[in-house]
Amino acid sequence: MAQKGATSTGSKRKFPNTSKDSSSKKPKVDKRAPVQEEESDDVSSDSSDDSGVSDQEDGGAELTNKKGSHGNGDLPKRPKADSDQPGKVFEKGADSRESHIKQRQLAKERKAQKPLADELQRAKKLWERLRRKSHVPKEERQKLVEELFSIATGRMREFALKHDAVRVVQTAIKYASAERRKMIATELKGTYPQLAESKYAKFLIGKLMVEGDKEVRDMIVPEFYGKVRKLINHAEASWILDDIYRGVATPEQKAILLREWYGPEFAIFRQQGGDAKPTADLSQILQEQPNKRTPIMKYLHDMTNQLIQKKMTGFTMLHDAMLQYFLNTKPGTEEAKEYMELIKEDEQGDLLKNMAFTKSGARLVCLLLAYGSAKDRKQILKTYKDTFQLMSADPHGHIVILAAYDLIDDTVLTSKSIISELIGKTEQDEVSNIVIAANDPNARIAIRYLLEGPTKQLFDAAHSADLRILEEIWEIRKTTSKKDPETRRKELVAALSPPLLAAIAQSPADLMSTSFGCQLVTSALLSGVGDKTEALQAVASSAGGNPDDTGEAMEGSDEAATGFAPPVHISKTNNGRMYKTLIAGGTYDKAAGRVIKVEPPLRFADLLYPAIKDHIISWATGPSSFTVLNLLEADDFSHKDELKKILKKNKKALEKAATEETAEQRAAREALEANAAESEKSEKPAKRKGKKLDPKKKSVGNAGSKLLLEKL
Repeated sequence: MAQKGATSTGSKRKFPNTSKDSSSKKPKVDKRAPVQEEESDDVSSDSSDDSGVSDQEDGGAELTNKKGSHGNGDLPKRPKADSDQPGKVFEKGADSRESHIKQRQLAKERKAQKPLADELQRAKKLWERLRRKSHVPKEERQKLVEELFSIATGRMREFALKHDAVRVVQTAIKYASAERRKMIATELKGTYPQLAESKYAKFLIGKLMVEGDKEVRDMIVPEFYGKVRKLINHAEASWILDDIYRGVATPEQKAILLREWYGPEFAIFRQQGGDAKPTADLSQILQEQPNKRTPIMKYLHDMTNQLIQKKMTGFTMLHDAMLQYFLNTKPGTEEAKEYMELIKEDEQGDLLKNMAFTKSGARLVCLLLAYGSAKDRKQILKTYKDTFQLMSADPHGHIVILAAYDLIDDTVLTSKSIISELIGKTEQDEVSNIVIAANDPNARIAIRYLLEGPTKQLFDAAHSADLRILEEIWEIRKTTSKKDPETRRKELVAALSPPLLAAIAQSPADLMSTSFGCQLVTSALLSGVGDKTEALQAVASSAGGNPDDTGEAMEGSDEAATGFAPPVHISKTNNGRMYKTLIAGGTYDKAAGRVIKVEPPLRFADLLYPAIKDHIISWATGPSSFTVLNLLEADDFSHKDELKKILKKNKKALEKAATEETAEQRAAREALEANAAESEKSEKPAKRKGKKLDPKKKSVGNAGSKLLLEKL
């Protein structure tokens, strides 16, 4: 047992000398005192004269026993530079200033030996002067531009391919005439794909596109044909290629570029048979060549997937290609489901966010919402968190919000995710956000769509594409959504109404200062749900004041101090029509031929009359005379007899307004006379749009005042 214990404990390796003095302790270092500088001359002379042959002559390194060596324990001192040694430009230990001077001198000499060194140096000096536009007089600038072109003409290609000279060419394009721009574009012909791959020269292509004309465009764009796959994957060239595709390419050029996503044969054989224009509609191509569906779809899938994996997802061309792929898959198949998963798998959600801000991308997101399950829709909404407000003001992004309204059955999720972000979380944010959204041409649709539906007033000609997408998803939701559309809309209106009514009650003047704001106020009061008393009272109170006020700023007022005139009274603007609709208590239905009143009734006439009672004649003889006429015609107006008495007392004022020219009629007549006078001077008939009106048959006077006289 003792032996086993010995073996177990004695497993450590032992050195042969096991004495405590020699191996158990670390060797001590003999710390010697530093050598004194004052040494005897005898020691130095003895050490120097020990050998008659030096170490260098013997072929070895020089061995000396000078002070400061390792022998005395000190660190070795840095040897002094010997400036007399030949073959060395910079000596170790030389002065840093002298070294930098010599380095700069060598750099200048190397640059001077390069081709076009002198021309490039002079051109850069001219650019340095020209770039400060405000500091250079026009005459001097013209001379500098002429000198710059005298240097750069014939050398544009060499200059454009140099990182420090390409800015010179951009400046030449900036100040060049149309002929010179064509000359520059012609001289650079054949190098545009190479320039697009350059970190700096790619901006030169953009400059030529912006400053150039159609001839320059048609010279540059075809050079990218056949190179789309290579350039779209390039870190620098991809952006300029997409800018060209999105901004300046013609429909035919865009089709040729997009067709290269369908396979290598489309990059080689770009033209279709006959005189037919090239098309990028994949469904049409597959209809003509059904046997090529598999390789085309695989090639398109691989190209889109490659960019998605690289996180290069902001390209319009990519979104167009992805839409073409999804449109040519059968809904519900594994192919369509896998592609939807590919889009959703983006961890950071950059792909879906970028898609919402392009035309094809926004449509694709709407289709994903339409065909997706409840889980898919929730995941897509989660991706757009903190982005809905930005999307609502975008020409394409707002349609995604409308699609979410019409497709997602979970209205609680929609109201919490979208409506709360659009409106804001605090009262102050709610008011400011609603005022801003009401006057934005795109954001107003995201707010008013739930209240008004797809009306022509809301969807003008500029937003006709929105209606086509909505009609497309309405057809799809018949099989993918369970909740009744009207029930879904009412639930969302119930969530949207309280902040809208609160904003109207708090700041009616801000909302009613524009026509779009008045339309939102009217829609909210007619279609909203909840207590509308405070909002109606605030709108009625905003009509107070004297309409005949001259509008001059009072001395010492804020308007006078800032130099801005006070706002015009609402009765003098077209926004006064809002009161007409609110008094009627509903909107006019052409099919029914009558006003469809809302429930419960607004009874706005009784709220408005006390606010305008003191100036009712000004309303009756002004631009908003129909508001007074609507008060007389309203069924629920309780002060009708009192109003008639006031109007009868001022019948002469009504007759005068009914026979005299209004301000608008006078302005139209004067413009017609001025047009006629100009045509007589030029001896040419003036061109007028619309039907020719006879001034004698033209009605004169306030139409509302005339109808009021008939009522009396």
